[in-house]
Amino acid sequence: MRIILYLGKGGVGKTTVSAATAVRAAAQGKRTLVVSTDLAHSLADCLQTNLTSEPREIATNLWAQEVNVLDEMRQGWGKLQESMTKTLRKQGINAVLANELALIPGMDEIVSLINIYRNARDGNFEVVVIDAAPTGETVRLLSMPDTFQWYAGRIMGLQNNLGFARPLLKAVLPIPTSEIVDAVNALSERVKTLREVLSDPAVSSYRPVVNPERMVIKEALRAETYLALFGYPIDAVVCNRVIPAGDYQDAFMQDIYQTQEKLRQRIHQTFAPLPVWEAPYRSREILGIDALGELATTIFGTNDPTQVFHRGPIQEIVQEGDTYILRLPLPHVEMDKVSMSKHGDEMVVEIGNFKRDITLPSILANQEATVARFVNRALEIHFSAPSEQTDKSA
Repeated sequence: MRIILYLGKGGVGKTTVSAATAVRAAAQGKRTLVVSTDLAHSLADCLQTNLTSEPREIATNLWAQEVNVLDEMRQGWGKLQESMTKTLRKQGINAVLANELALIPGMDEIVSLINIYRNARDGNFEVVVIDAAPTGETVRLLSMPDTFQWYAGRIMGLQNNLGFARPLLKAVLPIPTSEIVDAVNALSERVKTLREVLSDPAVSSYRPVVNPERMVIKEALRAETYLALFGYPIDAVVCNRVIPAGDYQDAFMQDIYQTQEKLRQRIHQTFAPLPVWEAPYRSREILGIDALGELATTIFGTNDPTQVFHRGPIQEIVQEGDTYILRLPLPHVEMDKVSMSKHGDEMVVEIGNFKRDITLPSILANQEATVARFVNRALEIHFSAPSEQTDKSA
């Protein structure tokens, strides 16, 4: 199975590019599902058909779906939320607040991802194309598996560590019941599998969609950094709405073309070595399966849009003498924008509003992070034995 997710600033053409990719994949004989996770769905309009929250076949080998987060929340979390609400109500918390507290942060994103993966697996789809929400919402969506695992680990740890104190604490604290813990544990296992699939470069690819505009390019560069932070592989970039070269007589059009051309070249240079596919600016909207198929040919030519176009570096640990180096590719970010802290076997890396908890291997858990620097578009964190251990060994 291949999962391809298109992301970018709102209005750059993600829906059109996603639909075109899906139409092309279906035309190649692959069972294909195209899914929209944006709350403001426009996939149905692009395909010129009605869609529901369940996959619907709209052409040979082509299914489409617009995820309804509220429905998925009721089906996937409803019973457990009710159980947690009752537990909180018993502690004297009012109904409205208890209902809100029963939701683990980001549960709507988790449910959406699980829904997509479940439909892809159960429907035996060979290709799943995701038309994602604007960049910020998509990064939050993709960061949720890590965040949920953290919350789930704390809930299950609380259950395991209470021991004999449980009867005493139960009277004053909303201790999670075995039903809640079991449900969270089961969901945690599904999220763990989902995380592995989403970060497997042989299965999943992430493709920013950009226009030749400065603000759009900057947002795409930030998205590339955040995806690298969470280990999600980008294999290509699509530059949409490119004004083709021509002998423009109008001064206004000449200025627009010259400005775009400089930014277009910058896109190719900045995102290298990622391949950049281009789609020209059209005089009218691209609607319907036939028009989308033509667009796919314009963008990808004779190439299969579902192939992996680029395999980049991943998080790695190397040893140099007595020092271990954790290398994390983070393109397009400055050192003063990165904040790091280490707590036991966890390394927390923060960039802007996003953070990632990296669970360190046992060999690094007891070592100190001594140096952090950027080398060849990657953050390198150096670890060495604490000074006390070094003195003893000497």
